[in-house]
Amino acid sequence: MTRFTDKVALVTGGRSGIGRAIATRLANEGARVFTAQRGKDPEFEGLVTDFTDPQSPARAVAEVAARAGRLDVLINSAGMMQEARIEDMSLEDWQKNLTVNLTAPFLMIKAALPHLRATQGTIVNVGSIEGLGSNPGHAAYCASKAGLHALTRAVAVDHGAEGIRCNAVAPGWIDTDLNLDYIASLDDPATFAARIGTIHPIGRTGRPEEVAALVAFLAAAESGFVTGQVYTVDGGRMSKLSLP
Repeated sequence: MTRFTDKVALVTGGRSGIGRAIATRLANEGARVFTAQRGKDPEFEGLVTDFTDPQSPARAVAEVAARAGRLDVLINSAGMMQEARIEDMSLEDWQKNLTVNLTAPFLMIKAALPHLRATQGTIVNVGSIEGLGSNPGHAAYCASKAGLHALTRAVAVDHGAEGIRCNAVAPGWIDTDLNLDYIASLDDPATFAARIGTIHPIGRTGRPEEVAALVAFLAAAESGFVTGQVYTVDGGRMSKLSLP
């Protein structure tokens, strides 16, 4: 498919994990892809960006516009997760989580809006099922992802009449390098891997490419009547009730 021929996309966190799968999918479908993250990206046109710096999002968007002359697709995929119960989390760590996961996407969108308005562009935010439910010790992550889901709806409402669409995906357990490395670090990786699969009605965990496929659909013109939505990509995990 060539749904993104002559289109320019900016993917934050596009060097690894779900972000990399999204960047690859968009590039394979014809887009010129820029990625923004802390380090260099040897595969795409990478922009070294520190999302704890409130000036960085605007600089990244400005550089894409200067180099490519336009921006059609913004994907907010960069994020962080820090495990800590509320009583054990410092205000500094709480603020850092919200800065990276929620404020940075807000600033990316703010900077991108004039360019997306000119191209009738699209935004897709990568949220999480933890914006809908919670695992233990993830207060800051859950709060930031729930906020990102709400921001998605607000952008859709405020800017839909300008031809800008904004949607989000909420992935569950996805086999990113980070998650696979975590499993490998456990005492019994095989048992954990088997157990984590059973909590999903589909019987397995997800692949980054499966998230990327939905993101590409939401970013493409064929989903032109879809905006303000949060799509769960979790193998049915959130639909499954626990046993009594």
